[in-house]
Amino acid sequence: MTALIIIFLVGYLFIIFERNVNVDKAAFSLLTGVACWVFLISNSLNKEIINHQLIEGLGEISGILFFLLAAMTIVELIDAHNGFDIITKLIKTNNKRVLLWLISFITFFTSAILDNLTTAIVMTTLIQKIVNDKKDKWLLLGVIVIASNAGGAWSPIGDVTTTMLWMNQKISAISVIKNVFVPSLICMIIPVAVLSVFFKGKYEKPVLNEYFNNSLKERNLIFLFGLLCLISIPVFKQLTHLPPYMGILAGLGLLWIVTEFIHRKKKSGT
Repeated sequence: MTALIIIFLVGYLFIIFERNVNVDKAAFSLLTGVACWVFLISNSLNKEIINHQLIEGLGEISGILFFLLAAMTIVELIDAHNGFDIITKLIKTNNKRVLLWLISFITFFTSAILDNLTTAIVMTTLIQKIVNDKKDKWLLLGVIVIASNAGGAWSPIGDVTTTMLWMNQKISAISVIKNVFVPSLICMIIPVAVLSVFFKGKYEKPVLNEYFNNSLKERNLIFLFGLLCLISIPVFKQLTHLPPYMGILAGLGLLWIVTEFIHRKKKSGT
């Protein structure tokens, strides 16, 4: 067991000092994981048990990976069809303080649906279209990071950690929303309130010449359908008692079919 801990710690040190070694940490992660399992099976009298444990562990990890990959693909499909332009169009104010609170609340609630990392990426893209001043951008990006992490904490699909706990049935969707929503909201409101004291005045939107390959109807359809697929995952799990990744894979398949029909019509010229 001591040797196993040493193998893990050595691999973890390589991951920590990724920049110094100048090798991607994913490579060390893979090698460390394999090395640990090789050590376990080579020092075990019952190799079948180790293989069984490996399959069980990979099954849980695969479920999480399937879930995250499907969620990111749905978000990418929405973004590829300019679906998030709907949010940009809703922000019409030129008051910095109002913009600050709008961005905070949009990020807070969106991260509960899309997950905090994806929301941070999406909102960062939107900020590029809304704000021109570099200093204002940095301040808003800081708020986006705070709001996305706070918003992701109270949703079973808003953060990798809560997703793992939910998929392993350590928490329920209703309990995490009920118990964590208010603390998460407070964590978002306090820093934004402090920043809003200093963040005041007007701002000018950058002039963007955007060309959309998709009509407004198509953008709205993909945006709403994609969000519906993500929101309905807890309902799917509750009704079918299947793992959440099955629900999101079903949603991805349905959204895929919708996009296929949209592009088929374009190809046929109808």
